[in-house]
Amino acid sequence: MNREELKAALLELCPSVIFDETGEFLNAEIPNDEFHSFMKSLREKNNFCFDSLFCLTCVDWKTHFTMVYHLLSREHKHQLVVKVKLTDRDHAEVETVCDIWKTAEFHEREVFDLFGVKFRNHPDLRRLFLDDNWPGFPLRKDYTDINMIEL
Repeated sequence: MNREELKAALLELCPSVIFDETGEFLNAEIPNDEFHSFMKSLREKNNFCFDSLFCLTCVDWKTHFTMVYHLLSREHKHQLVVKVKLTDRDHAEVETVCDIWKTAEFHEREVFDLFGVKFRNHPDLRRLFLDDNWPGFPLRKDYTDINMIEL
């Protein structure tokens, strides 16, 4: 499946998908309420067969967060980046995908620990690197610490 065929198939799956082709990868932005079913289809449908989630991260844009998922289909040799915009910074939440790709369990804990994004239905959502009593989330752009040094 080439990029145009992949885009057409993704649009058929989710008509509200928005594409960005400015980078190396095809990027698809999905509304938060359609995210989990979209991701499940990407994993299960034979024409997609995205069997590998090789990167999961978060970007803090000061006004909102964007969750970023890099997917690979080893069978079809195509890659896709799926993005979800989380507009409520104080209660940033998205459905977990660790029921679809087991590797997400670790990466979602990392994002929770450093950005404070909550993953609904995650089986073990707790801090990964920092102490449970650590105040705040150090990769948020509004994070402050009295011990920080301005460069």
